[in-house]
Amino acid sequence: MRLATLTFALLSCSLVAACDRSAAPSPAPVPARLTTAALAAKGIYGSAIVKVPVPELAALGKLMFHDASLSASGKQSCASCHAPDHAYAPANALAVQPGGSDMHAAGLRAAPSLRYVQNVPPFTEHFYDNDGDDSKDQGPTGGHDWDGRANSGHEQASGPLLSPQEMGNASPAAVVERVKHAAYAERFRKAFGAGIFERPQDAYAAASMALEVFQQTPAEFYPYTSKYDAFLRGQVELDPREARGLALFNRADKGNCAACHVSEIKSGAFPAFTDFGFIALGVPRNRALATHADAKPDAHDLGLCGPLRTDLAARPEFCGLFRTPSLRNVATRRTFFHNGVFHSLDDVLRFYATRDTAPDKWYPRKADGQVDKFDDLPARYRANVNMEAPFGGKPGGVPALNAREIADVIAFLKTLTDGYAVPGQAAGKATMGHRTGRCTPTNGETTPCKPTSTRSHSA
Repeated sequence: MRLATLTFALLSCSLVAACDRSAAPSPAPVPARLTTAALAAKGIYGSAIVKVPVPELAALGKLMFHDASLSASGKQSCASCHAPDHAYAPANALAVQPGGSDMHAAGLRAAPSLRYVQNVPPFTEHFYDNDGDDSKDQGPTGGHDWDGRANSGHEQASGPLLSPQEMGNASPAAVVERVKHAAYAERFRKAFGAGIFERPQDAYAAASMALEVFQQTPAEFYPYTSKYDAFLRGQVELDPREARGLALFNRADKGNCAACHVSEIKSGAFPAFTDFGFIALGVPRNRALATHADAKPDAHDLGLCGPLRTDLAARPEFCGLFRTPSLRNVATRRTFFHNGVFHSLDDVLRFYATRDTAPDKWYPRKADGQVDKFDDLPARYRANVNMEAPFGGKPGGVPALNAREIADVIAFLKTLTDGYAVPGQAAGKATMGHRTGRCTPTNGETTPCKPTSTRSHSA
């Protein structure tokens, strides 16, 4: 077990009433593990930050998350791209979100949901799962963002503040200056000390820490309140269509989705529906993006090996690989994949089922009439594209999923949407998890979460 996981495990025992079957637990508090991590994070978290109560850090972080004045344009907050009522994902159907100092800069990638990322491990090129066969190297895993370049929630939380395509601040000092003039500046001083703004480096670390702690609030960011969670607790049954969809989702010869989007409870933890690993899917080029227009045929987003991440640029085996996102709340999304090329779950599932059996449906033709398969990857990297089921069929062959099966899988995916009301169940009541055999509160854990995986990688 990793040290970070162990720390979380020990602290979570005092925070989550996982085995109190006699009464409903109190609302899940913000995990205190972040203050413990702060003690060891030299040069990142100042001592003044460690002393701030976690609830106050979370409250300040929430104010900052919704504050558009922290952007260079004064028009964009974190919530602009990560809307709370859309599972902290975009509320619109844009492939990428506008931003920058004038709100005219276009992002490179689709904005992901910020939910269910509380257990993303730091990026590593070689990941060994401590469940099952821990001798198998499962390849590159972890890190936040599509390319895993942010190794912690702290790095991820502060990144958009400085991105020229997002909130557009020129420097950490510019962010601090904006916080200094925010409506909650006095509250910030009270929390971190009267002279905090006279130490810009500490003030920026404090602001980033507050955002990070807010994004670890269980009720907001990992509530585990979907119908599927209720099903795992033994509170409800899936209807026939949803049950068929789950079976297809799990079957290695059909959807094979669970190979990367883990769907079962492991070590007492409810599934995140991601193994946090990286995979190349060969999705079609999105020519609607300004960065990928026909006038820029040589522009490519290669994920792990660039352009936003530079440390793996010399690793061709990683080119085209992107981190597997969670499928929780996926039915509420209106854009899919890293380049936002698709806008419906039906299109996504049909692409998975027919990418190789009917490539002409998804890719353009070259001048010689041949289908330009995997057109968003240079030819030298196309061997990195995954060919496991449901992929791998021959042109003209039978797809792994037919139209009815696709509809069934989508019906199942809709059970992953948070906010399901269990019939006759009082909100927040802990119940005996009939399928887990353990007492499970509404935050979805009987023991602290940790990454699990069943995938395999050749890279």
